[in-house]
Amino acid sequence: GRSETLQTDSYSEADGTLDCISMALTCTFNRWGTLLAVGCNDGRIVIWDFLTRGIAKIISAHIHPVCSLWSRDGHKLVSASTDNIVSQWDVLSGDCDQRFRFPSPILKVQYHPRDQNRVLVCPMKSAPVMLTLSDSKHVVLPVDDDSDLNVVASFDRRGEYIYTGNAKGKILVLKTDTQDLVASFRVTTGTSNTTAIKSIEFARKGSCFLINTADRIIRVYDGREILTCGRDGEPEPMQKLQDLVNRTPWKKCCFSGDGEYIVAGSARQHALYIWEKSIGNLVKILHGTRGELLLDVAWHPVRPIIASISSGVVSIWAQNQVENWSAFAPDFKELDENVEYEERESEFDIEDEDKSEPEQTGADAAEDEEVDVTSVDPIAAFCSSDEELEDSRALLYLPIALVPEDPEENPYGPPPDAVPAALPDDALGPDRKRPSCSDGPQAPKKKPKTTNIELQGVPNDGGCEIPGTWGRGSRSQGVWGAGRGLIPGFQGFGAPGGV
Repeated sequence: GRSETLQTDSYSEADGTLDCISMALTCTFNRWGTLLAVGCNDGRIVIWDFLTRGIAKIISAHIHPVCSLWSRDGHKLVSASTDNIVSQWDVLSGDCDQRFRFPSPILKVQYHPRDQNRVLVCPMKSAPVMLTLSDSKHVVLPVDDDSDLNVVASFDRRGEYIYTGNAKGKILVLKTDTQDLVASFRVTTGTSNTTAIKSIEFARKGSCFLINTADRIIRVYDGREILTCGRDGEPEPMQKLQDLVNRTPWKKCCFSGDGEYIVAGSARQHALYIWEKSIGNLVKILHGTRGELLLDVAWHPVRPIIASISSGVVSIWAQNQVENWSAFAPDFKELDENVEYEERESEFDIEDEDKSEPEQTGADAAEDEEVDVTSVDPIAAFCSSDEELEDSRALLYLPIALVPEDPEENPYGPPPDAVPAALPDDALGPDRKRPSCSDGPQAPKKKPKTTNIELQGVPNDGGCEIPGTWGRGSRSQGVWGAGRGLIPGFQGFGAPGGV
């Protein structure tokens, strides 16, 4: 049946905001949409519980702006930043498992959709790199032109292939395991003119993907046709989506959870354009606060909800909830105003208590059968087309972390003047030690292993200098005062939605 992801009259209102205190730059849902990871400009990753709309965990990940992405089972989070470091984090504990230091800033990271031991990294001014986390090895992916290193890359939906695109409009399709070239084509604008590839995004369902190019047109392709055409093919896009009136350039594009709709965020203002993929018609335009610039867009994996970022705050867009009680009681009649009730003639008749009940036959007899209330059927929306069962290890929610009160803010404690001055350990005597604040021994956190990744022809710049103040303060510090040109040629911190 037809997808119910979006209706024409939906999304007319914003459904609240998520304020991380720090300036939010990028956001991404986990695979189930229960948690939302937000990367901030002070290097922190704020994980929101999307059900309660509260902060579940804060990870101090980097010292520069961050982009992040979930692993498939939700237990790991890989982050990258303009401080040249890619890190893998344990979501439950907030500890860093391992780090990789690159010679240049990182524009994008992506887990392999089916193997979270492999990570695709897109460094600035370098060919894409595929990391293997278990042995800390890396493979530099082949590119079409060694002189053109403005390359973007993405795994396809199942991770069988890697699609790369360069500034000359050339798309390469590489086999993930062997890095062999299996297909290629060039994106052209009418004649032989080429256009730069800005991003490649795949739908969570189906074989479609989109390409955002510098000519302000979003092209939608079928991955099966690309593979059929082979090398130097000439596939035709299924749809070409653009703003013919304003010629809007696009900051970030992505598919809906079911792949039936496409949302694109304007690079000029806080405006979201939504198209229906099958016929290419513009369904809705969502306008945020005038004068704000859009930084990132993410569509909820299974619900008709869109998250967008502008002015450092995450805005939530959702459908207008209309109550329909007739869905529960088909004979229920909704009233616009009070009316006098006219009872039916037999409505209040007394039933005969001595009347014998008729014997149950057919469908009535089936009601006495035993009902299975212990088995849990997998939710189809959380399973791919080639999967039958849900992931039993999936991390859907984070437990509540108990934070002790600050002694200075304890209203029942002694006043500050009554607290004796701190004494050195020697003054307490040989047999007396300073009491521990914790009930048990604190296990020292293991220091994560850091691996240096050397790329041929890329000098180590020791981190990218970003203008502005990167303190852990609020947006009033003017952190974003440098404007939207953080790095020359930088395409943004956006990371695709969870897979």
